[in-house]
Amino acid sequence: MNSEDNPINTSLQADKRSSSESAPVIEIWGKRPLDGHIPISGAKNSALVVMAGTILCSQDCRIRNIPNLVDIGRMADVLKALGVKVSRDGDTLDVDASDISHSRAPYEIVSKLRASFFVIGPLLARLGVARIPLPGGCAIGARPVALHIRGLQALGAEVHMDHGIVHAYVPGSRGRLKGGKIYLDYPSVGATETLMMAATLAEGETVIENAAQEPEVLDLANFCRAMGARIRGAGTNTITIAGVPSLHSTDYGIIPDRVEAGTFMLAGAMTKSPISLSPIIPEHLTPIIAKLAEAGTKIEMEGHSRVRIVPGQRLLPVEIETRPHPGFPTDMQAQFMALTTLAEGNSVITETVFENRLQHVAEFNRMGANIRLTGNTAVIRGVPFLSGAPVTGTDLRAAAALLVAGLAAEGKTTLHGLHHLDRGYENIEAKLTAVGAKLRRRVQGEDTTITAVSKERPVVV
Repeated sequence: MNSEDNPINTSLQADKRSSSESAPVIEIWGKRPLDGHIPISGAKNSALVVMAGTILCSQDCRIRNIPNLVDIGRMADVLKALGVKVSRDGDTLDVDASDISHSRAPYEIVSKLRASFFVIGPLLARLGVARIPLPGGCAIGARPVALHIRGLQALGAEVHMDHGIVHAYVPGSRGRLKGGKIYLDYPSVGATETLMMAATLAEGETVIENAAQEPEVLDLANFCRAMGARIRGAGTNTITIAGVPSLHSTDYGIIPDRVEAGTFMLAGAMTKSPISLSPIIPEHLTPIIAKLAEAGTKIEMEGHSRVRIVPGQRLLPVEIETRPHPGFPTDMQAQFMALTTLAEGNSVITETVFENRLQHVAEFNRMGANIRLTGNTAVIRGVPFLSGAPVTGTDLRAAAALLVAGLAAEGKTTLHGLHHLDRGYENIEAKLTAVGAKLRRRVQGEDTTITAVSKERPVVV
């Protein structure tokens, strides 16, 4: 029996269509030059893990430069479910984890936010017990938690899984994890961050080898150090943590979002528009700036934290292979693929980090791109122009890349899948409209435009 013959499946499909038809979309009218300045928000991936890190402190903490995103709201909900007090004023979060009352995070939230699994490390370090459901998030790859679990076991935790929940506890009457030596088979950002947080309150010294070197790892280490943790080597492949009995309150600012900055850089390059961005940390953008230069677009520094895109006369092909930092970031792969669709020649992009992160190829081809996919490698033959079309963001970065492509395409592009986009880009429509883009968010079937100003679509925490 096929789905058309099954009344239950037919009903489900009708419900799905109805839901899809009422979901918001962004309409983009392309081929408009951009000009002006775009402000860069705080880094989503730093903010999420730093929020989890507040569990380590039995006093209150203030975190500044927090972006207003769906994922931030979800992480706040996880913290609240554990008994943490969270309040927001603008881009500042006040977090009080002095009275944690629960050691189990709720499945209904964790299943929507992979980063919520980060709470397992600080919960275990602080309470000696944690029960966390296996996480959810974008369907871009397996991203197993085995590295987290083996690392926690190396710190003396007993860990097992039961009905989709990871149970971890410190055995006996010791109450504290014990420092140990950990080698990561892969330099996982999540595992590095989880284990670094767990080790801050452990007895003795912990060494994490083959650690992730991403800027967000260093930002978390700096936050923990601001609370009194003893961490050295963060940002290199070997991190050493000397455990302390407790941490104290702090006031800390999150780094700018390098992926948001990179995305807007690509928007400027693809539309041949001399926009400027700030604040940025230039060394966080080294591989992106290098590949943009190869593609014929220069990036000029205007002071220490502001850059200007200087487009070339034409876009040139590039070869990219995603790698852990300091290699080319997987979170910028889709956006660069958008750029290469208009390059004069053949580009090759190989994805080595996430096995399912090339689903956007079909959507680019829908806009007239010429991309051939073999395994995890895409060969892109540049075309003279892209044409606006209905497209769907298959994950967070794919949605952003299709939005960028729509800015450079002829005609109107209608972007679906905004539940992905809203997880990682604060006020993206308002920021682009301010520099001359023509786009609007609306519910399909309605004429009412929904603006992107954050105060009209707040994430309440």
